[in-house]
Amino acid sequence: MPAIIPENLPAFSQLRQEGLPILARKKYSPAAPRLNFLLLNLMPTKKATERQLIRLLAGTPCRIDIELIHPASYRPGNVDSEHMEKFYSDPAAAMKNDKDYDGLIITGAPVEQMPFKDVDYWQELTGIFQWSRKNVISTLFICWAAQAVLHHRHGLEKYDRNEKLFGVYKHNVIRPHSRLLQGFGEETMLPHSRHTELRRSELEACEEIDILMDSPRAGLHLAASSDLSQVYQLGHFEYEADTLKKEYLRDRRKGLDIDIPENYFPGDDPSRNPQVIWRAHGQLFYNNWIQHIVDKNRQRAGSEPARKLDIHRSEQKAHEQIYQ
Repeated sequence: MPAIIPENLPAFSQLRQEGLPILARKKYSPAAPRLNFLLLNLMPTKKATERQLIRLLAGTPCRIDIELIHPASYRPGNVDSEHMEKFYSDPAAAMKNDKDYDGLIITGAPVEQMPFKDVDYWQELTGIFQWSRKNVISTLFICWAAQAVLHHRHGLEKYDRNEKLFGVYKHNVIRPHSRLLQGFGEETMLPHSRHTELRRSELEACEEIDILMDSPRAGLHLAASSDLSQVYQLGHFEYEADTLKKEYLRDRRKGLDIDIPENYFPGDDPSRNPQVIWRAHGQLFYNNWIQHIVDKNRQRAGSEPARKLDIHRSEQKAHEQIYQ
């Protein structure tokens, strides 16, 4: 089913070329059934992050209308202002309107080694945290965002690692019967890229949080509140094949002392192209998450919205709408 985004967003044509069902918002009836999502993009690589996350949302069995938001209290320096003005809105506008939001994704940010209170948009971000608890069915916090919300709500600290965690690592499924992990095997490989970590013992002390996946080498990857309204992801289901490669080459150009990403390049040879061995599990996770949101929407809103959000409609009809 399609992801509904602005037609001139750079990700639109790129994902269409991949054969994904992407629909222009202006061509889609406002009254037509869809899930309403917000994407709070804190990454400096705005366009790449948009593409990565929209790709996974477009691969799920629901029509999803995705609005891009960014903190009003911070002006990003790594993307042109025209892109921000054209495609992003102030979170306050979304928080004040009467629309119900089914999902919210908050990305990581390149501020993980700063104290939380020193982040320019910290106050604005914590306001979004508070708002989301009552106004969004389920929120996915990725990487630094997961550390931030767990600090804000539960007082958990993040700790500097002796060396950057950088590579693709084997993970164990801790709760195989979780709604989010249906269809997963016992192990999967997933990428991480961060300088900080959470202590598992501190997270385990939070009775309302379940640890779902972790790694002997990378530590925590996935946890969630018992009702799945808050999902915390430390690794990166969304990364593309060359995401870690680009980061590695960028840091090399800067003269930084960075090791080759672990378990990433074939034969640890940076001249060889890495493979996206985590893509299937990433898509499966997003499918499971969206299905949970649909189920909750039905419970919350009653029988008519349930019919509106029927994910078993003919996929052919969706494709006909897209390519009209």
